[in-house]
Amino acid sequence: MIQVKIEKNGQNFKKVKVLGHAMYDNYGKDIVCSAASSIVITTINGILSLDKGSLSYIVSTKGMDITVKSDDKTTQVLIRNMISLLKELEVNYPDNIEVK
Repeated sequence: MIQVKIEKNGQNFKKVKVLGHAMYDNYGKDIVCSAASSIVITTINGILSLDKGSLSYIVSTKGMDITVKSDDKTTQVLIRNMISLLKELEVNYPDNIEVK
């Protein structure tokens, strides 16, 4: 199961961790992992194209750790949208992804 862990400071997002594998299908054929990866990577690339200093991320074999360094409105809205999309994925695949 993919686990998405969110840390906030008041209304602002500070960290997002995306860990694990959805186990919907084999590696390379898993549509839930593919969707989650696309949502997260597209969001990161969009934010970094606007402001390279607004976040940092680390990719490991366990998943991805995202640290949000900026409280600006655009960064926060894009992170909120990413989480909303991941929650929608959770509604459709509750056995494969959990957003906390």
